[in-house]
Amino acid sequence: DEYVIAGQGTIACEILKKCVSQPVDAIFVCCGGGGMLAGISAYIKQVRPNVKVYGVEAADAAGMTASLAAGHVVTLPSVGLFADGAAVKTVGSETFRLCHKYVDGMITVDTDQICNAIKLAYNDARVVLEPAGALGIAGMKKHVEENNISGSTFVAITSGANMDFNRLRVVSERADDSERSLEITIPETPGAFRAMYSKIWPRNVTELTYRFNTEQEANVFVSFQPLIHVENDFEQVMEEFIKDDFLCTDLSDNELAKTHIRHLAGGRSNAHHERLFRFDFPESPGALMRFLESLDMKWNISLFHYRNYGDDFGRVLVGIQQNHGPKCEGMNRFLQDLGYKYIEETNNPAYEKFLR
Repeated sequence: DEYVIAGQGTIACEILKKCVSQPVDAIFVCCGGGGMLAGISAYIKQVRPNVKVYGVEAADAAGMTASLAAGHVVTLPSVGLFADGAAVKTVGSETFRLCHKYVDGMITVDTDQICNAIKLAYNDARVVLEPAGALGIAGMKKHVEENNISGSTFVAITSGANMDFNRLRVVSERADDSERSLEITIPETPGAFRAMYSKIWPRNVTELTYRFNTEQEANVFVSFQPLIHVENDFEQVMEEFIKDDFLCTDLSDNELAKTHIRHLAGGRSNAHHERLFRFDFPESPGALMRFLESLDMKWNISLFHYRNYGDDFGRVLVGIQQNHGPKCEGMNRFLQDLGYKYIEETNNPAYEKFLR
């Protein structure tokens, strides 16, 4: 509808009125059916044609991007629904015509980039945007990073806060773009687990999963935040592992690993005489390292799982193989002297069903 497009174009009028005495280099507009993008671009190019206008779409619902590339309106076979406020299979014919004439380019962003944009908006303005409403910020951030831009004035349109509370769980999990993930193969020898962790320390570890598999080697899934003041810090960590014959694979951009494998890593094991314990410790910088150092014992660790949920207490699940059958008073004394609150879960039916 032309009147709807014109009404949405008044957003551009408001932007320019607020920026009369200052430059505007580009405006980033979320795009679903294309009405807002068409209206804003049409107005901007009549009043200040030097200002660039970019449309931003979710990568799995990029109808306008596909249509502009094809030169005609394209109907997508399916669309992703994470950014459901902008999930449109077929853009409007009039919006396409205007966007084809006035828009300077299209940018597509994935789910992680959208979640990070929601986090940025909350940190900056204490506003919780819905995924579609954060597309403009996500596109602007991607454009700046890919083109190494500094010193420019950009405007991102935020256009919705219809956030479902249950979706916040996904946003929180995927929003941290500082987190990097590795799969590391370590020898199944005493001290190898702590040696592996020492190569990551003092970086903040957000997730650590290990499960005994064979007598020769073990696979560890670990996520951590590289040091921001060290250039190429993540790559340096990988080089350290490889130099010491630890095989490792970067899983940071692996969608299967981020969505599923991180929750399934480990699984069942035939570790003999295994006992399972849940530990709690006050969460603070270095707390996980201190906990690992305290587990300096003669028994083999056959399971380890830690995930930082931002709580005030860290929660760790640890499997320990004792040497002498179902009872081991030496281990009991060690656990009591450890100084950490713990609960034994060896007889928990969930453990028996899914980890044994």
